Amino acid sequence: MIFKKRQAAPGLAAAVSELEQAVAARDGAHTERAFNAVLKGLQSATDAELVAAGPRLAALLPAFPPTGPRPMLATAAGFCVERGADPTACAEPILSGVHQDLLDALEFARRWTAAGEPGDELPEPDEKIIDDALLARLGSDAYEARRLALAWCSVAEWQPPALAVLCRSAEVRRRHASALLPACRELAGLEQHDLKCLAYALAVLDDEPLVVLHRPTGTGFEVRIGGIGDNFQLHTLLAHVLVGGGHIPGTAPSAQSVRLATDPEPARGRTETVATGVFELLAPDGGRIWNEGLPDDIPTVEGCRLLVLDEPMYRRSWNADRFFPMLPGTAELTRVLSTHEAQTWFARTSSGNGT
Repeated sequence: MIFKKRQAAPGLAAAVSELEQAVAARDGAHTERAFNAVLKGLQSATDAELVAAGPRLAALLPAFPPTGPRPMLATAAGFCVERGADPTACAEPILSGVHQDLLDALEFARRWTAAGEPGDELPEPDEKIIDDALLARLGSDAYEARRLALAWCSVAEWQPPALAVLCRSAEVRRRHASALLPACRELAGLEQHDLKCLAYALAVLDDEPLVVLHRPTGTGFEVRIGGIGDNFQLHTLLAHVLVGGGHIPGTAPSAQSVRLATDPEPARGRTETVATGVFELLAPDGGRIWNEGLPDDIPTVEGCRLLVLDEPMYRRSWNADRFFPMLPGTAELTRVLSTHEAQTWFARTSSGNGT
């Protein structure tokens, strides 16, 4: 939860109205006072007030000063989404802000590197680094340089509001995720920001067909997956569908493991439930698909993601809690492939056969 709830008190709607007026008037001092009043009001507002306030706060993001606390305003809107505000109504301004800060942070890194000596390390993302020398290094436009530096320092702060909308709406993910994911991964690759949660949320697959081949039995299946946060969760759900459904031999996962992976109700805290591996997850070329990775890591062959299941190399187990508590996963067996179909798919793998 982004903010902790305190005892109820009135005034959020009025505070949001005051903030809207201040932003429209481009009055910095007024905006700061009104924004502080909104933050105070959020902590004591009723759910009904928060539902109404969320889209209004999100709508202010494009007009909010780029060098102001925009991630904090987005976080305020995200908190309202956590308490019931419509994620689709809040997503566009929040995720546009995320995208812009990702791009600005990458531009910061480009300029920093171009202006320095070979081997210069990128600075830590901490506002304490922002001084006149740093801004001068970024270019002659001081305002733009400050904006880029602030993006470098604050981009990770956009994760909570981004997750609030991404984890509550497949439609939001469908509309926005593919545009943000490359920039997120590129920035994360610079190894100065922990963007794992954002990257994983942007990579979630929804309504995705998957061909699954079980090498020990030579059988194949079409499965449709969605909302799965990592391959630990995928592993559990495939075992539930295929082993639990009686299609291949093995030990099915416990009912509690399956519930934790699929329950539409948000997960509440950490459990001690343990899931045990049933398969080795392999790419068509025989490479490992790691449980720590994502369904998005599964390669596409002939226009469809193709996953090979083999006997586990060793016994492994993990905590069964899902990566995103708010996001239930689904895996539905849509069809058992005929022997001929399965062998056709196996021919596209490294072994060329299913046994």
